[in-house]
Amino acid sequence: MSLLVGLTPVILFLLALILMDSYKLVSRRAVLMAIAAGVGSACVVYVINRFLLQVGMDETVLRRAIGPILEETVKALYVVFLIQAARVGFLVDSAILGFAVGTGFAIVENYYYAQYVPDAGLGTWIIRGLGTAVMHGSTTAVVAILSKSLTDRRGSTGLELFLPGILLSTVAHAAFNQFILSPIFSTMAMLIAMPLFVGFIFERSDRATRDWLHVGLDTEVEMLQAIETGAVEESPVGRYLKSLHRLPGPMVADMLCLVRIRLELSLRAKGVLIARAAGVDLPPDEEVRANFEEMRFLERSIGRTGKVAIQPFLRTSSRDLWQLCVLGK
Repeated sequence: MSLLVGLTPVILFLLALILMDSYKLVSRRAVLMAIAAGVGSACVVYVINRFLLQVGMDETVLRRAIGPILEETVKALYVVFLIQAARVGFLVDSAILGFAVGTGFAIVENYYYAQYVPDAGLGTWIIRGLGTAVMHGSTTAVVAILSKSLTDRRGSTGLELFLPGILLSTVAHAAFNQFILSPIFSTMAMLIAMPLFVGFIFERSDRATRDWLHVGLDTEVEMLQAIETGAVEESPVGRYLKSLHRLPGPMVADMLCLVRIRLELSLRAKGVLIARAAGVDLPPDEEVRANFEEMRFLERSIGRTGKVAIQPFLRTSSRDLWQLCVLGK
């Protein structure tokens, strides 16, 4: 019963984040994988902590100084993977998956605490549930949000762009562990600050999603209509392709086909997001799978040279790549 008290708040907070996601950017499978990654990170931290204690490290130093650095760094590894693999598109899905990783970590930590301190009172578990567990989810969400913001702004996913988020989360974690405020005040501060912060992030990201959908739809529909009606020669894509005299004709034709398929998939992905916002979950489409297979064939056909040449129109930002993953959710 006490363990349930320690886990309920963080799980409810995660569910609330998922329900607040109006465009349903994150699938159930992605959330479960993030929780599993958090469970795995807790196991890794446990093994490292045991080793450090065995070689003589002071337990207080480990808990208050080394622990926050180690835990936030290990939890952040899955966040780094998600962003570098273009598995997140906006701040909202970054926040949800980051919090899910922290939730998985908190589940293991609280289970271990229940075994290690079986006679802990209900008050202790309330503090651990509302404070420590939510702190783990919140700090990893902060890493994800700040890292996603920096990588989008810089157009890069270099590891150095993840350091500010990890540093900030480590400082917050360490401050929480120092008991600068009493446990009750620390818990209350967490419960007040996090909803305000997350609400701001969700509002900002929701507006960015709407803007991205509307602007992208207009541009992509116009370009696709030009290709399908045969008016592509007078479009920017057509004029650019005609300028590539050094490339073989069949390669140029494949490049145009690749642009068309990417536009179709992009528009379909945006349609899926709009449908989800309206409460409609569209089923998987066999035509989408066929388009993906054709896209991979064309990418192999034009080779590296063709992909470099078509780069100005074959958009490959993290958000453009992420929207293709939406079709597979």
